[in-house]
Amino acid sequence: MRFVLPVALAATTSLSVSGAHAAPVSFDGNWKHQRFSLFSGNDYARRGGALGVTSDASVSLLYRALPKTAWQARGASWNWQVSQSVPPTNLARKGGDDRNLALYFVFLPEAEAERAQGSRVTRLLSNDDVRVLVYVWGGDHARGEVLNSPYLGARGKTVVLRGAGTGEARESVDLNADFRRAFGGQATSLVGLAVSGDSDDTDSMIRAQISGLQVR
Repeated sequence: MRFVLPVALAATTSLSVSGAHAAPVSFDGNWKHQRFSLFSGNDYARRGGALGVTSDASVSLLYRALPKTAWQARGASWNWQVSQSVPPTNLARKGGDDRNLALYFVFLPEAEAERAQGSRVTRLLSNDDVRVLVYVWGGDHARGEVLNSPYLGARGKTVVLRGAGTGEARESVDLNADFRRAFGGQATSLVGLAVSGDSDDTDSMIRAQISGLQVR
C-alpha cells in the first residue's frame, strides 16, 4: 500500500459532539474515495450508517474531515464484520501489510488544525505535528499491539484490534489513552477519519462492513 491522500481537508457540519455525548458518523457524501491507482480500487457501498467494503487485490481509502464541533472527541465506537479475509501479514512491513479493515483517526494541535482547514491531506500528513492512530483488523499480531506505521514514520501508529480472519465484533476505544500510549501526552484535535481495505500485496479478497461509527 502506498500511503498518499490527495483530497482536501474541509470542515463539514453534519456531525457534532457535546461533552461526553456520542455523535453518529454517517457514511454520506462527505467521505471522498481516494484511489492509489488509475486502474484499481476498492468498492465502497455507502448506506448511511453502514459501509460495505469489497477489495479484490486492490487498495484504496475513504476520507472525511470532521467539523470543529468534533475536534475534542476523545473516544469512538463501531461495529465491524469480515466475511472474507486476507491472510495474516506483518503490519510493520511496507509493501506487505495487507489488512481487512483499517480505521484512521487523524489529530493535529488546535492552532495547526485551524491553519490546515482546506489544505490537501498530503500536506497535512507531512506536517511534523500530525498524529494518526490506525485501528486494524488484520495482520499476524496480538490484540493491543502498537506498531510503527511503515508509511507515516513517527507520525502514525497501528493499533491491532483483531488478527486476520473472519467474524464480527463491537469495538469501543479510548482515543486519549491510546494516543498517550502511542505518542505520549494528551490527544490533540481530532480533525479527520479514514477507512481502508488493503488486499493488493497478497492478491486476495476482502468482504467486510463497518457500521454504527460514533465519536464522543
